[in-house]
Amino acid sequence: MERTVQRVGFSIPAQPKAKRVAAYARVSSGKDAMLHSLSAQVSYYSDLIQNHPGWLYCGVYADEALTGTKENRAEFQRLLAECRSGNIDLIITKSISRFARNTVVLLQTVRDLKSLGVDVYFEEQNIHSMSADGELMLTILASYAQEESLSASENQKWRIKKNFEDGKPWSGQVLGYRYEDGVYIVKPEEAEIVRSIFADYLSGMGIEAIMKKLNAQGKPSRNGHAWCRSSVRKVLGNYSYTGNLLLQTTFRENHITKKTLPNRGGISVQGRHSNR
Repeated sequence: MERTVQRVGFSIPAQPKAKRVAAYARVSSGKDAMLHSLSAQVSYYSDLIQNHPGWLYCGVYADEALTGTKENRAEFQRLLAECRSGNIDLIITKSISRFARNTVVLLQTVRDLKSLGVDVYFEEQNIHSMSADGELMLTILASYAQEESLSASENQKWRIKKNFEDGKPWSGQVLGYRYEDGVYIVKPEEAEIVRSIFADYLSGMGIEAIMKKLNAQGKPSRNGHAWCRSSVRKVLGNYSYTGNLLLQTTFRENHITKKTLPNRGGISVQGRHSNR
């Protein structure tokens, strides 16, 4: 009997492609507590992505930025560039307000990413931007986040304005003084530095020479760092050392950009502390 050999082909099932996942985190100030929160977010997302089956870790992008606008967030811009290069499929972020407070910016960014096939998942709201009702929910919630930001901004404005009317400074941080219980208290060791700066300047010494002298003597600036030209110049130009306060010299453009602009007017309050 003739032997027949039949070749049988076996198809190898295609392996599912790992989803390329990145995370985005942002805090709004450089305070230690905020930076600790940012570090915790980075650790959380790194563990979440790397331990999820079927996900490929593509990094955590984190910004320390005052606002949710795109322009001043370097890591956010880098994340978008990676998406445009086709290197990311899914972005995870904590909430809408962390991604963008401005409704227009949020929707524009989400739509751009959607056209690239990139999904954005907002954990707190449990929304996927690629889902059927994702954009509708994002529009509603982003509008709420923007109004919430406006309300907080208006409350802060009212408090600052009320303090200014009462002759209270915004921060009270002036070299040579500590602001305690509504009164400036002279700090003798710092006051001596201030006196020496003015004395040297009046004797004809330049700003750079004063800077070098202070650093050579090991005398720290108000923030505890070495002196530079700008820090010496700020002391010499500080209106507070006349014994008066000049308040509201700057203002924020709006609650979205938070851009600080010079105020050409100002409120002068006299006789609020000693200039000795």
